[in-house]
Amino acid sequence: MTQEEAFLKCKKEGKIIAVSGIDIEKVKTTLAIAESDIASGKLLVGQISKESSQWNSVFKLFYDALHELADSFLRFEEVKFDNHQCLFAYLCEKHPELVFSWDILEKIRTKRNGINYYGSPIRYEDWKEVEVPFKLYLNKLKEEVRKKIAESEKQF
Repeated sequence: MTQEEAFLKCKKEGKIIAVSGIDIEKVKTTLAIAESDIASGKLLVGQISKESSQWNSVFKLFYDALHELADSFLRFEEVKFDNHQCLFAYLCEKHPELVFSWDILEKIRTKRNGINYYGSPIRYEDWKEVEVPFKLYLNKLKEEVRKKIAESEKQF
């Protein structure tokens, strides 16, 4: 599916859910957890061999951080999502200024689903294929979430 097709399908099926209010403390906690997952992932990357089976763990740590940061960023728009594909479709559709690639996010999401649902392990080569976009997207989302928190705190 293209980004637009996924976004329209998510809207049509009610998988983009309006919520009222923003739990700023939850956003802060989620940011801290995501940062911890990223730090743990970086530690693992520096310690494991190319042949290691721990690339699954690296991938899942970075993916969880990506998912949580994207979700936290979009909580400021008072929306939540029924699934990760809808989260990423909305993110790309509504925030082209972030310059995130739908195709790369889909590749990352489906590789993660391969680990979780189909027993498809991540190899070093799989990690290297997405390492740079992962890091760029994580850094950008951390920056954006921090900005939103600061803006929100100025209002009070």
